[in-house]
Amino acid sequence: MKKVFYLNTCDTCRKILAQFDLSDWELREIKKEPITKEELAEMYMKTKSYEALFSKKSTQIKQRGLDVKTLTENDFKDLLLDHYTFLKRPVFLTDDRIFVGNDKKNVEALQEFFGVKL
Repeated sequence: MKKVFYLNTCDTCRKILAQFDLSDWELREIKKEPITKEELAEMYMKTKSYEALFSKKSTQIKQRGLDVKTLTENDFKDLLLDHYTFLKRPVFLTDDRIFVGNDKKNVEALQEFFGVKL
């Protein structure tokens, strides 16, 4: 299994995805097809944290008046399933690896995984 969860309107996601040959990957645009409970469970098994999957930059945080510091793991899980913008993106998921988000360290790990020269 090789899946990429991304948002088509996100320039950063598109820029990251463009670096790799994803011809044998399942591409999931999360606004059109939100993540399922089963997929979130798969991600959790690899990260051991819903918070690690949670985007603290989501506009929904301010709109809903959420205080991220007070959220529990269960709150993160519920929010991730409730609205697509709470997922930190992109997420590259394989049978034994997960790459979450667009920070420099994660992108470098992805480049190494794909064998792309830095």
